[in-house]
Amino acid sequence: MLIVCEGEKTEPEYLKEVRRARQLQAANVQIMPSAFGTDPLNVVRYAKQLFEEGDSHRKIEPRAFDEIFAVFDRDEHQNYVVALQLAASISNTLRNDLRQLVRFVAIASVPCFEIWLLLHFEDIRHPISRSEALQRLRQYLPGYEKGAGSHYSATSDRLEVAIGRTLALNALHNAQQGVELHCDMPQLLAAMV
Repeated sequence: MLIVCEGEKTEPEYLKEVRRARQLQAANVQIMPSAFGTDPLNVVRYAKQLFEEGDSHRKIEPRAFDEIFAVFDRDEHQNYVVALQLAASISNTLRNDLRQLVRFVAIASVPCFEIWLLLHFEDIRHPISRSEALQRLRQYLPGYEKGAGSHYSATSDRLEVAIGRTLALNALHNAQQGVELHCDMPQLLAAMV
């Protein structure tokens, strides 16, 4: 599994914590930030390129994965919808080194990754801003800072609650343009088994 994240620290650190907690081998679940920047379209493009070409410095072999995930926020990115469309169009068109079709999935958070963490503590059904999500999250995780670690361990005891809330939320909203609240993180966590 290859996971490429928009963020340089917050999302990769969270997912690396998940990987450690589930005792998954790093060789089987590669997690890294996008080298092309934070725009969702660039995250998708980098994930595709990394899959196709590999990276000898990071010991990533070309076409060595069965699944690719591009993790990004909605924020105010102009290319958000285009990134979702590109990821969908790539899925099951690439072949790995075993000649098997590879699933390519966009994992979007609207407005931001912190909505996922906040859903561990609150049932959210109405759109909130990125700054409001951060402010409310800090009520439950005092001192929360982007890029710091231990977010998974601080919330894992409420994981099933968060998944249930997220599924209910996503039933009301989808990831397409105009939607102001959505989170695909449970889909990624389910794949990380």
